[in-house]
Amino acid sequence: MKILAIESSCDETAAAVVEDGRTVLSNIIASQIETHKLYGGVVPEIASRKHIEVINQVIDEALTESGKSLSEMDAICVTYGPGLVGALLVGVGAAKALAYAADKPLVGVNHIEGHISANFIAHPELEPPFMCLVASGGHSHIVIVKDYGEYEVLGRTRDDAAGEAFDKVARAIGLGYPGGPKIDALAKQGDPFAVEFPKAVIDDAPYDFSFSGVKSAVLNYLNSLSMKGEEPNSADIAASFQEAVTGVLTEHTMKAAEDRGIRKIALAGGVACNSALREKMTAACEERGFEFYMPPAILCTDNAAMIGCAGYYEYQKGRRDGPDLNAVPALKLG
Repeated sequence: MKILAIESSCDETAAAVVEDGRTVLSNIIASQIETHKLYGGVVPEIASRKHIEVINQVIDEALTESGKSLSEMDAICVTYGPGLVGALLVGVGAAKALAYAADKPLVGVNHIEGHISANFIAHPELEPPFMCLVASGGHSHIVIVKDYGEYEVLGRTRDDAAGEAFDKVARAIGLGYPGGPKIDALAKQGDPFAVEFPKAVIDDAPYDFSFSGVKSAVLNYLNSLSMKGEEPNSADIAASFQEAVTGVLTEHTMKAAEDRGIRKIALAGGVACNSALREKMTAACEERGFEFYMPPAILCTDNAAMIGCAGYYEYQKGRRDGPDLNAVPALKLG
């Protein structure tokens, strides 16, 4: 079964052709990073316009690289949430038009489900049930994947997502956008224990996250140095901040897995590219004898192959959407 998948939830315009859910025949991504660098973050209106400019080209390239035609597709899958509403509407509109013109089934896909499903592409042997830490610019979730398309969310962020905190701290120490890769690179030159930043624990929800406190602590630390006329050591700050965030992500995930008796753990989302988080999760799982899975970086950031994988299993469950499919920017998982 061949699926044409489309992803446009934020600032990457992507299309892919995926066969039988786990074999990627093409995966084309047009990034807008250089455009948004000028503004220090994603500007939703500009992102929407950029999607419109390139989406047809990206879809054509995905079909060409796969060696398949639109008529050979069995279904068209598209991210319909969560994400930026204008950006989502571009992908949803394109998918609906193609599905109507080619008389193909249309399947809407949850973006977070797509991130989790990237592990199925990277690890063909992986089957539910397992636990997944999803950490990205907009989401921080601990999820039990009970079955394909069946999820139980154990923990989520109460405020900033992990990736959002990375971007804000990177801006504060003068690194610019995108913050995650720049902090990761700079942190390698610093001492992760130079500054003790807080790790929030929520008493009534031990698996939930809160990253606004550590972000504020970094800002307060920078302000205190400025008031004393001292120069900040950016590498130490980046390393210490990264230590606090990746530490709490790992600790909460391990606690949830131990409490629920789950021994298969996966990692997903853009923050899953972070080298410190990958190392911490790998070491924590090895220490406990857990099986650990994580996708390569290209499948952690936003892409359409993961949407094709998730869409395949939604299609197999019988999901079909019509011309009334709409963008749902605050779509929940499960």
